[in-house]
Amino acid sequence: MSPSVLILLGLAAAAATLAGGTLALRLADRVHLVLALSAGAVVGVALFDLLPESLELAGRPPALVTAIAGAAFMAYLAIERALGRAGAGGRRGHLGAASLTLHSLMDGLAIGVAFQVSPTTAAVVTVAVLAHDLADGVNTVNVSLAGGADRLWARRWLLADAAAPLAGIGLSRFVHVSGRGLGLALAAFAGIFLCVGAGELIPASSRRDPRWTTTLATLAGCGAIWIVVRLADSGASP
Repeated sequence: MSPSVLILLGLAAAAATLAGGTLALRLADRVHLVLALSAGAVVGVALFDLLPESLELAGRPPALVTAIAGAAFMAYLAIERALGRAGAGGRRGHLGAASLTLHSLMDGLAIGVAFQVSPTTAAVVTVAVLAHDLADGVNTVNVSLAGGADRLWARRWLLADAAAPLAGIGLSRFVHVSGRGLGLALAAFAGIFLCVGAGELIPASSRRDPRWTTTLATLAGCGAIWIVVRLADSGASP
């Protein structure tokens, strides 16, 4: 994969983050649908692409692969809760936004590493990251404002969050792992994506608007990823 393509993907991720933040600042009454669609997409990628791909590549017992996914899920959850408790004071907005920016850095790294597996995996991971970065932009603004930061600081954190995927893609150029190692890495990403989608985005969208339209949006996002994965698999088959 040429560096120019990876740069374009990083710019797309930055644009998705900025779009999400703009929605949060200007269209607060529709943010729940954005979060719901993103939640379905992220969960769908974990279940329909990352886990099957990791089981195929790892060359290890399935129980080990799923254990790694579970450990990543629990580790991400523990870190998120710890950051939330540490940021319970007046600086919570900055701490929450900083953690989301670090997460976006990992999103960029995930795109770069996925291209070492296959173009098909990379395409699906990129779709998930773009959907997730859209939600990250929303969350970065909301966390900043809810934690006491003003709109100027919310915009600053939004710009930092938008730049993070490009930095992560740049870092991926220096990360090279074996096929088995990539399989285990994908299992870890699957666990993290499940935690983000099921543990963060679905509850956040439901809290904002618990009506059935929000649930339908989540199901639509998940179903769209299933279709993308099936089409990608069909295109890759001889």
